Amino acid sequence: MNNTRSTKSVKTAAGRLGALLIAGCLSSVAFAQASDPAAAPVTHADKKAAKQQAKADKEKTEAQADADKANAEANLKDAKKQ
Repeated sequence: MNNTRSTKSVKTAAGRLGALLIAGCLSSVAFAQASDPAAAPVTHADKKAAKQQAKADKEKTEAQADADKANAEANLKDAKKQ
């Protein structure tokens, strides 16, 4: 009978420990979501900044395409000379 009591208390302690671990993980997830800037509502300033960033990205892509085209033309010109 003494052995049964010991096993029962170990199972109860393990169950409590498991519950505490799960609760700790859930609270960590909740905190991470609350402190995540991506989870914050989008403001007018955020929308404006995103629009400006998209414009800058588009200009950068176009400039890179122009540079690539010029480089390809220069390589072709060099190849024709040889």
